[in-house]
Amino acid sequence: MTRLGRRYRFSAAHRLHSRQLSAEENRTLYGKCNNPFGHGHNYVLEVILRGEPDAKTGLLASLEPLDLFVHETVLAKMDHRYLNEEVEPFDTVPPTTENLAIEIRSRLEQNGGGFFNNGVYLDGVRIWETRRNMVEY
Repeated sequence: MTRLGRRYRFSAAHRLHSRQLSAEENRTLYGKCNNPFGHGHNYVLEVILRGEPDAKTGLLASLEPLDLFVHETVLAKMDHRYLNEEVEPFDTVPPTTENLAIEIRSRLEQNGGGFFNNGVYLDGVRIWETRRNMVEY
């Protein structure tokens, strides 16, 4: 089994806030990330594929179509956006990095029918929110 990872970058703003919590609970839980005006991150997204390389080409996946697929499915919809206001489901779900990873993987899987074939599978996504904070799903 071979894994291929590709990194992408996008910038987005968000406010960590749960409608299921009181204002005080939100401030206590999320701290400065609960700022009513939001804050931004320069995210690094890693998309990881798995499978066996093609016998003729030696490639697991061609990078140009992968880049186009990730751009159309994720980056074009999230880059330079205020997640809470412009990207579903974050109008109702707190846009934590954990929830962002879940949503991105879901979008890739739902739209990957034409890309993930011939034994190539989405193995996971990894999102770096900061140099110290990373979520893998």
